[in-house]
Amino acid sequence: SRIPPSKVERGPATMMNADMDAVEAENQVELEEKTRLINQVLELQHTLEDLSARVDAVKEENLKLKSENQVLGQYIENLMSASSVFQTTDTKSKRK
Repeated sequence: SRIPPSKVERGPATMMNADMDAVEAENQVELEEKTRLINQVLELQHTLEDLSARVDAVKEENLKLKSENQVLGQYIENLMSASSVFQTTDTKSKRK
C-alpha cells in the first residue's frame, strides 16, 4: 500500500507545473485585458482628436459666416440709405 518513490517525486513537480500553468493563464488574461484597455484608450484618443478637429473647423466656418453677414448687413444698409423708399419723410413740412 506504499506509493512508489517515482510517483511521490512527481507529485510536487506536477503541482508546481499546475500552479505555473494557472499563473501563466492568469498573466495571459491580464495581458489580454491590458491590451484591450490600451486599444480602447487609443480609440478614444482618436475620437477626441477627430472631435477637436471638427470643433476647430466649425469655429472657423462660424467666423467666416459672421464676416460675410457683416458685409451683407453693411451692403443692405447702404442700399436702404440710397433708396428713396426707405428715406424718412418730414410730415410737418408736407402739411404746410
